[in-house]
Amino acid sequence: MVKLADVVDPSARPERLGGDATWSEGPLWLPAEDAVIWSDIPGNRILRWSAATGAVTVDRTAVEFTNGRCLDVNGLVVTCSHGRRAVERGPAGAAGEVLVDRYGGVRLNSPNDVVVAADGAIWFTDPPYGIVQPQEGYAGTQEYRDCYVFRFDPATGELTPVVLDIEEPNGLAFSPDGSLLYVTDTSAALRKDGSGNHWIRVYDVVDGRRCKNGRVFAVVDPGLADGIKVDVLGNVWTSSADSVQVYAPDGTHLGRIPVPEVVGNLCFGGPDGSTLFIAATTGLYRLPTRTRGATA
Repeated sequence: MVKLADVVDPSARPERLGGDATWSEGPLWLPAEDAVIWSDIPGNRILRWSAATGAVTVDRTAVEFTNGRCLDVNGLVVTCSHGRRAVERGPAGAAGEVLVDRYGGVRLNSPNDVVVAADGAIWFTDPPYGIVQPQEGYAGTQEYRDCYVFRFDPATGELTPVVLDIEEPNGLAFSPDGSLLYVTDTSAALRKDGSGNHWIRVYDVVDGRRCKNGRVFAVVDPGLADGIKVDVLGNVWTSSADSVQVYAPDGTHLGRIPVPEVVGNLCFGGPDGSTLFIAATTGLYRLPTRTRGATA
């Protein structure tokens, strides 16, 4: 059985790199630029940390409340936009073009997080947070009256719901071989009565196009499993209220890595993919690990 010490030095602590955000989300390592970009959603801007200078700068402003992002198979940045209620794509440092913003003739809710599969298909979550929280988008209604995980084929323009049984899907990640999809449910986030979920579910991916056999992978506490990433060993790394928590592929809780602020999301990066970058409330942190991020 893998132990936490196998994937991160027990003495390692997250190092704060900087930032002055209100709520940090959507970190992405840009290998061509040796940099990390991430979102300050309420600030409606994208921040950038450069490995060359060690400085945090404002990458862009008035970005329509962007959230999660990833790279596609050609190195373009695929971004979730709360403001446009869309998934966009374009080069780093520039506004992207809208790839998809409607399902069945009505608008999406507010795409939140996104991953690109090995075949180039774009999978994304669509909870309501950008239309129910004025500080993270624009007030609106759920036009298709639910919250799905979608698969979008950029070659054909086909948009297909692939997960329909999660109340408010948020973060998502594939297993290293792409056979499993992990999705977080953060429906407890805005509820004051103690209801809702704060767990990760896992699904079998069939033919790279659909999901089945959904089951609970882990219940994350304290706080929420917002953003998640998977390493090359299949371990799941997740945000929570006070730490980054790590789970083995079978759901065994390996342990937690304390972080001084509430964690929104995380990504692997650095020259060899072994550095964990953590977007936590006001800023960006980094942590050296003994593993690497999965590529699938």
